[in-house]
Amino acid sequence: MSAPEEVTQRLQHMRASIVERKQKLARHVEHREEPLPQDFAEQAVEMENDETMVALERELTAELKDIDLALARLQKGTYGSCVTCGEDIHPDRLKALPAASMCIRCASAA
Repeated sequence: MSAPEEVTQRLQHMRASIVERKQKLARHVEHREEPLPQDFAEQAVEMENDETMVALERELTAELKDIDLALARLQKGTYGSCVTCGEDIHPDRLKALPAASMCIRCASAA
């Protein structure tokens, strides 16, 4: 298997995992089976939990977008090049963050 195929598989696996996590969060937030508790303190805790779940969902959406963009760069043949300066992204960075679109220098500056 070639390196681009391995990266593609890894990104697709990450994507599937994120989609599954997003679905679980959506079920938790959108399909509350019980009304809010009558106690104000308990309501506050429940609402804070919901806000946390919504924030997590936004974060997962951003990760999903990054993965989709990385998969598109793989198809275009531009994967591994910094989208800002065009320099190669260090292989260790791509190994740690396969959806990385910028080299460390550009990411630090952003």
